[in-house]
Amino acid sequence: MPHKTQDTVTPRALWICAPGEARLLPADIGSGELLQMRYSAISRGTERLVLSGNVPTREQDNMRAPFQEGAFSFPVKYGYCAVAERAEGPNVGEMVFALYPHQDMFRLPPDTPIPLPPGVPPARAVLAANMETALNVVWDSAVSAGDRVAVVGAGVVGALVGYLAAAMPGTEVTLCDLDPARGALAARLGCDFAAPDGLSGDYDVIVNASASAAGLALALEHAGPGATVVEASWHGTTPVALPLGGRFHSQRLRLISSQVGALPPERLPRWDYRRRLAKALGMLTDPRLDVLISGESDFADMPRDYATILADPATLCHRIRYT
Repeated sequence: MPHKTQDTVTPRALWICAPGEARLLPADIGSGELLQMRYSAISRGTERLVLSGNVPTREQDNMRAPFQEGAFSFPVKYGYCAVAERAEGPNVGEMVFALYPHQDMFRLPPDTPIPLPPGVPPARAVLAANMETALNVVWDSAVSAGDRVAVVGAGVVGALVGYLAAAMPGTEVTLCDLDPARGALAARLGCDFAAPDGLSGDYDVIVNASASAAGLALALEHAGPGATVVEASWHGTTPVALPLGGRFHSQRLRLISSQVGALPPERLPRWDYRRRLAKALGMLTDPRLDVLISGESDFADMPRDYATILADPATLCHRIRYT
């Protein structure tokens, strides 16, 4: 459990204490230079599983967030989208990004946070972890110029995958979602839009980011002969039934997983996690990406609002501000 520190002020963090229950409680401040949190962001898909206690026992080590306190299921301090200000040292006042839970102040070794690149405002930089995931999905998918691409599930990660794919010359990218309001989001990011029953034709690459079995089945249905289907969702303890009948085999479809916790093998000789995260941060200069911020709340209101935010299917990236 959290404990008192030698610092003058004991930090507070958002702790998940029971299914559906979050509280602001004291937390370990860590060691290194002092950082004052300015914004963090809720990653709805993963944090909803943590809040419900649905992290599989065998995956609990893999699911640990950097600088997590506690253990699954409860109590646990979780999160990984943090923008903070250096509060001491030679670069005091510099804004940085760190993979850190929702906490008002903390300490890290000076070389651990990544300074925000020019042109990336702190309020948008909370998208860095999601952009990192989307970048990994694009790498795993091997999508290329001219491809016909569909992304099932227009949440933050799905929308960012579509955004990155649409930037490639000649690609035709469709975001697919149950919510018709995501059509405006797709258009803003340079993508077409379709409801699940409106998706038509075959695709060269199709990504499921819907966190649903129905979304993955739809992806398999619309994958062209020999096409790649990428499962980018995290289903937790929920079993997934798939229609792996005739079409899956007759069309020689390729089903692969993508998970941000592992770099694609072909990039390991040149890339590490820090390089990938720094690249993701640098890809957040586009003001259009602000459309992915669906709301903002005060840190003090999180015990009241956290479960509601996670339960709302309209939530994209919900930003938390610290004063």
